Amino acid sequence: MKPIAQIKQPIDFEMELFEKKFSLSMSSRVALLNKITHYVVNRKGKQMRPMFVFLVSKMVSGGEVNERTYRGASVIELIHTATLVHDDVVDDSNRRRGFFSINALWKNKIAVLVGDYLLSKGLLLSIDNNDFDLLKIISVAVREMSEGELLQIEKARKLDITEEIYYDIIRQKTATLIAACCSLGAASVKPDSKHVERMRKFGELIGMAFQIKDDLFDYGEDKIGKPTGIDIKEQKMTLPLIYTLNNSSEKEKRWLINSVKNHNKDKKRVKEVIQFVKDSGGLRYAEEKMKAFQEEAFSMLKPYPDSPYKDSLLLMMNYVIDRKK
Repeated sequence: MKPIAQIKQPIDFEMELFEKKFSLSMSSRVALLNKITHYVVNRKGKQMRPMFVFLVSKMVSGGEVNERTYRGASVIELIHTATLVHDDVVDDSNRRRGFFSINALWKNKIAVLVGDYLLSKGLLLSIDNNDFDLLKIISVAVREMSEGELLQIEKARKLDITEEIYYDIIRQKTATLIAACCSLGAASVKPDSKHVERMRKFGELIGMAFQIKDDLFDYGEDKIGKPTGIDIKEQKMTLPLIYTLNNSSEKEKRWLINSVKNHNKDKKRVKEVIQFVKDSGGLRYAEEKMKAFQEEAFSMLKPYPDSPYKDSLLLMMNYVIDRKK
């Protein structure tokens, strides 16, 4: 059985019902919108975010979910989809998960409006049901994701990024959404309990490990849908590169910064940078940090009794580290 199918097994019923509810939550009176949202639903990814919501809610409650859990999972997926649609416009990207992006098929103006529509649908789903605690969790995540992206852009201009700032960026940009999924799962069944913050922290730690794994792909040999060296070409300062910069001589540092700033489109130079980072122990250091985040996340689950849901969350943690794409 594939890892994702194995992780999903204890919540197969919930995920099936969720997909129906999620499709309904997107519906509109405008035919064009329905056509586009139908296209989005039929090209869904692994759906890791709703899986986190259901697994956490069932683990902390001893197997219970309720309508709030389904709404929380739908809101997270609506908001996540909205950010992906907007990201494709910002990045001028024509593909998403191997298919044409919305902006490629329907142009930027429509894509931006669809993203706005999905965002408002998510907010209204919470407001109409008085899920104000869930809405707060999601709103904080959206704010942090925006701040993380802007902080990364600001730092890419100067390349003056420290390891601490890097953690701030990935905490906001990537980890905050997984943290929101996990705290939503807990809040939907155990509102105002210690589980909500504990699961938020658990999700944040998984998200940190997830992003570092993504950064490591930039130096890999595997064909993963993301070209090797793309982060360097986009002047993104990732952990392997930051470590290498901090542990290089002044001359090497100047060469690295010059390469990333002025020669990032030169394939030969990018290859040389990748090799230098590998030789300097940058990948090994990043892997150690990734595993440290994974270990800390693991400790957050220790107080919970054994259950199929806890087992799936442990499998999910290993999947984050071991995945090939």
